[in-house]
Amino acid sequence: MNSPLVLIVGREISEAVGVRGPAFGAGRTYSHAIARAGGVPLILPPLELSSDQVRAVIGRVDAVVLHGGGDIDPAQYGQDPTTDELYGINARHDAAELAVVAATLDHDRPMLAICRGLQIMNVALGGTLAQHIEVPGHRGKFHEVELVPGCRTAHAMGTVRPPRCHSFHHQAIDRLGRDLRVVGSHADGTIEAVETTGAAWVVGVQWHPEDNADTESDQQGLFDELISRS
Repeated sequence: MNSPLVLIVGREISEAVGVRGPAFGAGRTYSHAIARAGGVPLILPPLELSSDQVRAVIGRVDAVVLHGGGDIDPAQYGQDPTTDELYGINARHDAAELAVVAATLDHDRPMLAICRGLQIMNVALGGTLAQHIEVPGHRGKFHEVELVPGCRTAHAMGTVRPPRCHSFHHQAIDRLGRDLRVVGSHADGTIEAVETTGAAWVVGVQWHPEDNADTESDQQGLFDELISRS
């Protein structure tokens, strides 16, 4: 049996060891979680590819993981910057991931969208973001997430109790994108998990399951389910 190939959109890295000049890369914990689940992670650099090229790439892989990173340019969801808290905006990252989301949904590939990944998926589907949330408890914090019973996220995590999740974000979904439904939330009302209404297994979480997936089976369960659907 072949191991499913899982595409991760990489990041531009200004500092790297063992290579000459700037590099492309992705966080190791995402790849480790994919590998534990039985998949093989592949990194797609955020190059200026055509939509046809991106569609061709997605057609050759079995699943997609969108991971964390800097903020999305508010222009992508029709807004001007409204806060000085924005950071890490990169037009090439935005363009690459928006194209990957569109191609993944067109191909009905399973996808796990994490933190920024959830946000870029929401934007790709016509939603907007709160550019900076003032409520505490989301940046570098563990907190419970209330999940809708029976949703794909809860099933993957194998839990009937609110899971304890590690968040590191200062933005959140404002207007929900089309074909998405909210399946998880924080006690303060922040949207923490969404799913598409289509047939493919497409799940977005605002927290970082990769941070402790090596020790917490419910967090690893999201990657396991992604691979089982591939």
